[in-house]
Amino acid sequence: MPRASAADAAETARRVREVAGERFAAEGFGTASVDDIARRAGVTRGAVYHHYDGKLGLFRAVVESLQSEIAARVVAEAEKQTDAAAQLRAGSHAFLDAITDDRAARVLLVDAPAALGLPQWRELDAAASGRELREAIVALGTVVPELVDALTAQLSGAMNEAALWLADRPGDERARAAAHAALDLVLDAIAPR
Repeated sequence: MPRASAADAAETARRVREVAGERFAAEGFGTASVDDIARRAGVTRGAVYHHYDGKLGLFRAVVESLQSEIAARVVAEAEKQTDAAAQLRAGSHAFLDAITDDRAARVLLVDAPAALGLPQWRELDAAASGRELREAIVALGTVVPELVDALTAQLSGAMNEAALWLADRPGDERARAAAHAALDLVLDAIAPR
């Protein structure tokens, strides 16, 4: 019996996190309510607090989940390439596409730094896509160790800003093409084609 209970609890937590991700993306952290999330997930407010220790805990879980999804997409695209430069390029382009998914940009780049605080947001980012980006830069073998962290921060910042720029232009394929072309120019300085 305990296995079914644990499985049921895990499914409830997943469902609440999924609904919360939709609401945070649609309404923003400040506007989304725990009561509405609970109702839409078919659970009580108490169940949300039991699994996530409140709205901020739930939001953090959504952020971690989205970051994991994005990191997985980045790695999957990068691993299709055989050399380090092509992996960095493919992963960077995959990141730009993944982070501009309808759910991700607002939650991860707008609300997360404000709601969680910049230090915690950076910590979570560094543990996901930031780690993958750093490893890809190191794998190039052309960046001196003293510059790896600075380059990781700057490239990550450039991609995050491009994502925010694209988020302001939903459905604009010319803007998306321009963002990818500009990303290629930045990457050419790090890993020439």
